[in-house]
Amino acid sequence: MSIEQQPSLPPVLRPANPPRRELSELASRFARSVRGDIDGITLSGITLATADLRPGEAFVAIQGVNRHGAEFALAAAEKGAVAVITDEPGAAIADSAGLPIIVVDDPRAVLGDLSAWVYGTGAEDPLPLLFATTGTNGKTSVSHLLEGILDQLGVVTGLSSTAERHIAGEVIVSRLTTPEASEMHALLALMREREVEAVAVEVSAQALSRHRVDGLRFDVAGFTNLSHDHLDDYADMEEYFEAKLPLFRPDRAKRGVICLDSPSGAIVVERAEIPVVTVGTPSIAADPAAASAADWVVVIDDERAAGTTFTMTGPAGSLTTTVPVIGPHMAANAALAIVMLLEGGYAWDRIVTALTQDDGIRAYLPGRTQLVSGERGPAVFVDFGHSPDAFEKTLAAVRRVTPGRVLMLFGADGDRDASKRFDMARTAVEGSDILVVTDHHPRFEDPASIRATLIAGARRARPDAEIHEASPPENAIITAVGLVGDGDAILWAGPGHQDYRDIRGVRTPYSARELARRALRAAGWPVPEPRWPVPYPDED
Repeated sequence: MSIEQQPSLPPVLRPANPPRRELSELASRFARSVRGDIDGITLSGITLATADLRPGEAFVAIQGVNRHGAEFALAAAEKGAVAVITDEPGAAIADSAGLPIIVVDDPRAVLGDLSAWVYGTGAEDPLPLLFATTGTNGKTSVSHLLEGILDQLGVVTGLSSTAERHIAGEVIVSRLTTPEASEMHALLALMREREVEAVAVEVSAQALSRHRVDGLRFDVAGFTNLSHDHLDDYADMEEYFEAKLPLFRPDRAKRGVICLDSPSGAIVVERAEIPVVTVGTPSIAADPAAASAADWVVVIDDERAAGTTFTMTGPAGSLTTTVPVIGPHMAANAALAIVMLLEGGYAWDRIVTALTQDDGIRAYLPGRTQLVSGERGPAVFVDFGHSPDAFEKTLAAVRRVTPGRVLMLFGADGDRDASKRFDMARTAVEGSDILVVTDHHPRFEDPASIRATLIAGARRARPDAEIHEASPPENAIITAVGLVGDGDAILWAGPGHQDYRDIRGVRTPYSARELARRALRAAGWPVPEPRWPVPYPDED
């Protein structure tokens, strides 16, 4: 694949043997009205996108930002749709497609319950054990840590995270942090078909606001933290926080595990409508006293580039183990995952035995403070963090394991929350010795303008700082490697696991991890073989 080519979107997953449901029964349960003859028609699935539609499925048409999905009803019919499910305005648009139309008041709001009924994945249906994690930072890490520990316990696992979807060992790249409800329920039906026993799901605020996890009731819900992010989607931090709280209601989850390291944790505990257990790491908490009073208290024992050793103590006992990434915040994430498993019914002794005999947690966290360099030369960490809070915590962690200088390489998303850019730049320059500003996903914004804002924010915070500007990222990492040496470290924040950049709506193949390896190799430093797919052609 050439760098100019746009990578195809990952597939939407369905069960191999989808259920057959009567359209007439669907109508009796959900319809406000019906247009056309639905007698004798069966359906085997539902979808929001004609690109993903398979023959025999129903097409759900919702009002988008600029267009109504019903405009694609004819395309759905041509691909084998058996019906359209939409609202009254959509029904008028879709009428000419010649398909039966099920009219509902709000197709997005009912999509979760529709999907649960179609795939048999509702709260009352037999499903794997479901773990949900929400919060600003750490959702993906906790989800992958849950999966890793479950693997160590011998459990057949499933995963849905920002980075990947996993089904009993099969790995598929993700589209959204949390898939649309129709995809989520189809995914769970497939996992059940493959005898998955437990599933870790990353749940964003947008997923809750946009009904993506409707129709599900999680066995355990975890909360990591709250910090400045996503104000392109929410009016302010209060609205953003309120969007996460419904996960801790009885219709969404049975039990909760709450991290008290950010002030929002105590509010979640106060507002939760389900039984909750708390976890705290006093050494990094905004309120060390509150963290020390948590049900489970985490103490950091050792920090090395290869991992962080910690001891957690609580009602069930004490455990000392190691998480294979740097930073006390990662130890806090690991402890949260462990307590979630305990609350999910896994025996404490079983967890302790697995994590002790394996010399720690065996989890692969793609693009989460991921060390991509070798034993000699500068240490290069690639991270997905893209908020001021994530920058602060990760830079501090890198600093503690670095004998020399710390270089920060980062950019900012275009067409996203611009209000956090100055804080990102301030945190980056205050936590590093050298700053290199580059591009990330410019989307339809001018990347030079984004860089100028970041540089201005950094210079305002530290006028005397060493700041470089380099574009595109392919050149920026070469610049960064040239500015440091053996014993120094580079933190490349933002791209993490992602295998593309969004440039004017085109997904351009891109891997920060592979670019870092190439830059190190070109500078004469040894690099290990990658553990991940490389979206670039092999070098000559």
